[in-house]
Amino acid sequence: MQYYKPAEIAAALGISTSALRHYESRGAVPAPERAANGYRLFTELHLAYFRCLRAMNPGFGYKVTYDVLRCIQRADMDQALWLAGAEQAKLQEEKAAADQTLILLQDPGINIIKGKPVNPRMTIGEAAEIAGVKPSAIRHWEKEGLLTPLRNPENGYRIYTAVHLRQILLIRTLRRTVYFLERMKELVEAVEQHSLEKAKVVAEHALDRINQRNRQQYSGVHQLVELCFKAGLMGPEDTAAPSMSTYQGVKDKMDNPTPV
Repeated sequence: MQYYKPAEIAAALGISTSALRHYESRGAVPAPERAANGYRLFTELHLAYFRCLRAMNPGFGYKVTYDVLRCIQRADMDQALWLAGAEQAKLQEEKAAADQTLILLQDPGINIIKGKPVNPRMTIGEAAEIAGVKPSAIRHWEKEGLLTPLRNPENGYRIYTAVHLRQILLIRTLRRTVYFLERMKELVEAVEQHSLEKAKVVAEHALDRINQRNRQQYSGVHQLVELCFKAGLMGPEDTAAPSMSTYQGVKDKMDNPTPV
């Protein structure tokens, strides 16, 4: 078996040896063997773990990446794949919200979203359902000063308009970006004042970032599959494409049919 020094692994990944030690301390890779002098001895399998970690982190974040790699160490490949799939599903929801935001910003007069009518006056539950968020999230954004709903003078209940719905969708689209609270307030106020161009540009940039994360996630999943093969958890039977030997066997039968 070929072994690698920490410096060789770090050079192959373009990172420092201290980063390797950090990944090890988080339990993201199996503990390496030790040489007689105490030096860590890494293998091709360790290199596959590190490559997977580096590829998954941009699209999935460290927490999910570490959880996935710990599953692989326990030989629980299916759980690892489901964890990655769940994050991809969340990103799909973000993409749908960003698309809805752009639709409303580009056509303020639109009155149907996801098959649901955008009424002139909506309850918090109705606005939350259309925007795909929880009512508690809307209340939180109100406390942060991002939203100022109307109030029913008779009972004090919150009332949301189409303008509020555009604001909610914009906040949802931007909440995982690098926009600070004050910057968010500025953009939300622009929607309230019907100055939509700036908000549209920002929403488009957010959608670009979501598309980039989608590409990064698929790159990470590719390395995860490579790791599963390297760890012996996935075999040819788990791939959609038949092996060449299977293809050749089918071809031979077609070329030489059994006499009837």
